[in-house]
Amino acid sequence: MLYHQTKNPYYVQHFLGHKSLKSTEIYINIEHTLFEAGANDQFTVRIAEKPEEIKELLETGFEYVCQKDTLIFLRKRR
Repeated sequence: MLYHQTKNPYYVQHFLGHKSLKSTEIYINIEHTLFEAGANDQFTVRIAEKPEEIKELLETGFEYVCQKDTLIFLRKRR
């Protein structure tokens, strides 16, 4: 989300404490996935880890975006 606000990968790298920009690129790719639909589209984004959380979000209209480690990223249009 910080990259989405700043569009500065080196700032995000420093903020997250990554030694390599490759590590930061993982999070930048997540940002691109979450907001790829266009600049005018706005989403509510949720991150879930437990099956109950995922089920509840899917039942309320959220859609799966991607997974990073044990975290599931979901979004829903506002």
